Parts: sequence; structure tokens; C-alpha cells
Amino acid sequence: MVTPERHGPLVPMLLLLTLGTGTVDAVSFLALGHVFVANMTGNVIFLGFALAGTAGLSATSSLTALAAFLAGALAGGRFCERRPVHRGRTLVAAMAVQAGLVAAAVVLEAVVGHGATPVRHTLIALLAFAVGLQNAVVRHLRVPDLTTTVLTMTLTALAADRAGLRRIASAVSMFTGALLGALLVLHVSVTTALVVALALVVAVAVLTRRACAARPGAPDPAWTRPPGA
Repeated sequence: MVTPERHGPLVPMLLLLTLGTGTVDAVSFLALGHVFVANMTGNVIFLGFALAGTAGLSATSSLTALAAFLAGALAGGRFCERRPVHRGRTLVAAMAVQAGLVAAAVVLEAVVGHGATPVRHTLIALLAFAVGLQNAVVRHLRVPDLTTTVLTMTLTALAADRAGLRRIASAVSMFTGALLGALLVLHVSVTTALVVALALVVAVAVLTRRACAARPGAPDPAWTRPPGA
């Protein structure tokens, strides 16, 4: 049986990433043209609607998000294959890459805005690639009930099993991130919402790095090894 301690600080770190997922999806849906950068199920549905001629939806935007997410997931998978078996260092390195991608989106939005279609598609691609990479790395970490991007199976398990504080926390984190992102986009600015998302990624990197620090000569904490290792 895997105890909660087996995953150490990874649980709160992934909840922070789930919060960030809700935030960037709020940005993409509300400001970048009714498209998701994290919820690929939604984009597949939107693509079908758009091809049927539904007003307000763009097949190009949905395809851009899907392609960038898949590219990010592919890169994340290759990234994890080449990393040593140390979940903490893997997460820190991945978050550094993701922070760079989100930071690029922040700068682009702050300097150019998102009014032009090519800029919107670039923002969609940057954010979707970042979340795709995140999704692949989280899958590699193998923390149960915390995917950071998808809640359908989490909610199904919560209802079917009638238990799971981690599942509840995951749903609450996603909801809170979406609410926060929407409030910022609607009442402050898109740039501010992206800065918040960036701050969450940086916080995960910094906090995980601190948790990885061990005394010279001391063994790595148990949570840094994959379950079963």
C-alpha cells in the first residue's frame, strides 16, 4: 500500500499546478477565442462544433491547441526518458522549461496584446505546449488522482468510491484556478492572469528544489523515487 508520505511534497506541488491549469484555461477560453490550452477533450468537441459551422468557434484555434499540446507531451515524454530516476529533480527541471514558455507568453501579451489572429495562435501554442509538457511529466511522476489537467475520471472515482480527499482537493484547485483566472481576465488584465500562472509554476520549481535539498552524504528522500522503485 502506498502511503501519502510516499509522495512527499509532490501532492501540494501538483495541486498548485492544477490551480495554474484552471487559470490558463480561463485565459485561453475568455481571451483567446473559446479554446482550451489544457482541456483537450473540450478542444476535440469544439473542433467538431467549429467544422459544423458553429459561430464563435475556430477550427484553426482548436487544431493549434491540439497540435501544440501533443508536441509538448511528446517533448515531455522524451525529457523524462533522459532524466535520472529522481522525481524531484525531474519536476524542477520541467518547471524551469515551462516557466520559460509561460514567461514568453506573458511578454508577448504585455507587449503586443492578443488582438491579432497570428498573435492569439502563438499564445495558444506557447501555453498548450507548456501544459502538454506538464501533463507528460506529471504522468511520469505517478501520483494517484492528480493529473493536473483532467477531472472527469477523478470526479467519477470520487463519486464511485465515495472517498478521496486528494480527489476533492484536485477538483477544488481546478475550480479555484478557473475562477481566479476569469476574475483577472474580466476585471484586471490578461497579462496579470498569465503572471499569476507563471508565479505558480515558479513557486513549484523553487519549493520542489528546496524539498530535494539533502545533507551532503545523506540518501535522497523516499518520495524522490518512483512508486515501486
